[in-house]
Amino acid sequence: MMQTLTLIGQIDTNGHLRLDVPTALPPGEVELVLVINPAAPQTAPSPQYDFSNLVGKLQWQGDAIATQRTLRDEW
Repeated sequence: MMQTLTLIGQIDTNGHLRLDVPTALPPGEVELVLVINPAAPQTAPSPQYDFSNLVGKLQWQGDAIATQRTLRDEW
């Protein structure tokens, strides 16, 4: 039975990472695959851009469906 765990660890001043990982596995030899990825600093999310000044409404003259079919038939 394989388990995948995601943990947050702390590197000490000597550059050592110590892990104490509880498992439900029976005693015995296991294979470990360890990927160390520096955690991104926690930053506040940037405010979403307000696109309201770009919103508009098109006043269409004619039959929109017929125009769409004409454009599609050009392909």
